[in-house]
Amino acid sequence: MSDWIEIFVLTFVAGLAMVIGAVLASIEHIRNDWLENELRHTVIAFGGGILISAVALVLIPEGMQNLPLFFVALVFGLGGLFFMGMNIILTLMKKKISQLIAMLLDFIPEVVALGALYLLDKRYAMLLGFLIVLQNIPEGFNAYRELRNTTQYKRWTIVCAFLAMSFLGPIAGLSGYFFLSRSPSIISGIMLFASGGILYLIFQDIAPQAKLKHHWAPALGAVAGFLLGMIGKMLIFPL
Repeated sequence: MSDWIEIFVLTFVAGLAMVIGAVLASIEHIRNDWLENELRHTVIAFGGGILISAVALVLIPEGMQNLPLFFVALVFGLGGLFFMGMNIILTLMKKKISQLIAMLLDFIPEVVALGALYLLDKRYAMLLGFLIVLQNIPEGFNAYRELRNTTQYKRWTIVCAFLAMSFLGPIAGLSGYFFLSRSPSIISGIMLFASGGILYLIFQDIAPQAKLKHHWAPALGAVAGFLLGMIGKMLIFPL
């Protein structure tokens, strides 16, 4: 199988993970309010753990390899500032789609980096793909719940919209592969920019929502999410 076909399949599966999360969120048969509340916060924390593992285990280590310290700090900081700016704009516009925007803002640069990285280091690209799949399930879950609770869109309208968005994965991944795979500095910049933005989102939106007063289980979701990232790296890069 040629590289570009493998990238198409991997990035499309990563996009489909958003759909899986949305479908799981559309199951509205949890009658116990405590259980649903606990589950929602645990899913949010799990997504945060996966995002942290993607940043700590892949994006930052790979991103720092091809850029001097000044540019590492600059691009990483700009990523955080950009995501903060988007957050402020959405707040001023009173748009209740912050989870959806956050999901796409970290998904697209990650799959661009995945496609570009594939030619340079296939194992790291596979690990990044694995982490994107894991993080997109809880992000799709949370984005669906947000849209369902704040808009008039029907259940399957949202799911179909997520399915259409899943094709952004192959488009972005193949763009990275064909146009950026021979530009390691640009790949590093994309990874660091995404890392800065993801960390901003974790502490601005995800971590506060994951906390549930007088409940301690949701925080274990973050631990479980990071642990899965560690397991993925150890399987692909055995010591």
